[in-house]
Amino acid sequence: MNLFKAASTVSLLTLASRITGLLRDMLQASIFGANALTDAFTVAFRIPNLLRRLVGEGAFSQAFVPLLAASRERDGEDATRHLIDAVATVLLWVLVGLCVTGIVGAPLLVWLIGSGLERSGGFDPAVVMTRWMFPYIACMSLVALSAGILNTWRRFVVPAATPVLLNLAWIGAMLFLTPWFARWGIEPVYSLAVGVMLGGVLQLAVQVPALKRVGALPRFGLRWRAFREAWAHAGVHEVLRKMAPALIGVSVAQISQLINTQIASHLGAGAVSLLTYADRLMEFPSALLGVALGVVLTPQLSAANARGDAQAYSGLIEWGLRQLLLLAVPCAVALLVFPLPLVATLFQRGAFGAEQAQAAAWAVAGYGVGLIGIVSIRILAPGYFAQRDTRTPVRVGIAALVLTQCFNAVFVLWLQWGIAGLALSTGLGGLVNAGLLLYLLWRRGVWRPAPGWPAFLARITAGSAVMGAGLWWAAQHIDWLGLGRQELLRAGWMAAVLAAAAVIYFGSLWLLGLRATALLRRQ
Repeated sequence: MNLFKAASTVSLLTLASRITGLLRDMLQASIFGANALTDAFTVAFRIPNLLRRLVGEGAFSQAFVPLLAASRERDGEDATRHLIDAVATVLLWVLVGLCVTGIVGAPLLVWLIGSGLERSGGFDPAVVMTRWMFPYIACMSLVALSAGILNTWRRFVVPAATPVLLNLAWIGAMLFLTPWFARWGIEPVYSLAVGVMLGGVLQLAVQVPALKRVGALPRFGLRWRAFREAWAHAGVHEVLRKMAPALIGVSVAQISQLINTQIASHLGAGAVSLLTYADRLMEFPSALLGVALGVVLTPQLSAANARGDAQAYSGLIEWGLRQLLLLAVPCAVALLVFPLPLVATLFQRGAFGAEQAQAAAWAVAGYGVGLIGIVSIRILAPGYFAQRDTRTPVRVGIAALVLTQCFNAVFVLWLQWGIAGLALSTGLGGLVNAGLLLYLLWRRGVWRPAPGWPAFLARITAGSAVMGAGLWWAAQHIDWLGLGRQELLRAGWMAAVLAAAAVIYFGSLWLLGLRATALLRRQ
């Protein structure tokens, strides 16, 4: 299949998701700002979202998708559908138990993630919203199951477009429910929790027709006997065996985020929200590049491994790395030298002032230091998972987590750089994580670098440096904060500067002899 076309489709749909996500965050910042109640919502949403990434999109997907792709390649459609039904049944029963436990234990979960909310007055609202949103994990874990099936059948559109529905539901809740909640005497920020749950239900609903079209709609066993039969399926035990180390591996990144949230909750009211806004800008290129390439490459790597085609396996990783660096390096440079204009243009309005924009901008720059590493992990980790090696990423991730907390001790506790220090520590940890994963792939001979890497890296570096100089000049010579009352003018300047930066970057590569379009194409 044409990998660039598939990755482009996923990237464009992910772009739509990220654009609506940015609109959602812009609206939220304008209406609610960054304060104790927005921190409460952020912590409350993070709890089911973290568990969803651990159980659903994280460990489960990493264990299930390679097995599903290998089963379809070797065992045929009927055996694969039996595997889907068994895994879906066990997953549903686990999710029901997890949701009940989470709702009952919400106060403890909030304290573990954001104990600093007790001082700011956000603890009780966070508990309420956690209980409202906890079933979101069930919706999204089942969406992850559906996405794994559809991606294995090479149907990438619906899984990539699904997140848009969450953003639309979230935006709708802010526009329509917030004023109604205020009139009824309900805290308006609770409307965000309603929007999240509505978005989860909508995302799950659109999977059904897509799964029916490929003939892979799971049949859930709702009786105890059906659960026991599903539990006895060999594929279920294979998934569980692979999930155990994968769960630890995925937990590393999520534990790091949990620790950052806990620390931020003690840095004053609004710190958790500001770090989240900065994280959104980092996730924008991360999702467009890392997620899209990871989604497309994982089933292809699994299939190549099942065939025993080592050359194709190495070639897939090579193509993913080169495309990622081509696009991620200029994004990292932009976050480093142009953070304040980005934050001011996107968020500075209404309840979100200039002082908050400056604080978030420093955090954006911190993430920019490690963006290449953070994005690269999305390409490198599947290189292990497709070979059913989940232990190596776990060990590397744990080492990176320990090092990240050492960075936190230096930047946050000693130098007292606040949320900027948290972001910088995360970025540096991501660089170490990606560097070790790449080194081990090379050392094992799984990835064999093709000729031309020194020249390729030199051209990327030169083009990014020229572009970065232009962005730095624009950041210094335009009063981005002062244009807060002229939003159309500021948005126009932003569009013009970013367009010029893209022209400068790709134009520089062309002059240096690097043809981006030729690099991106691969069958």
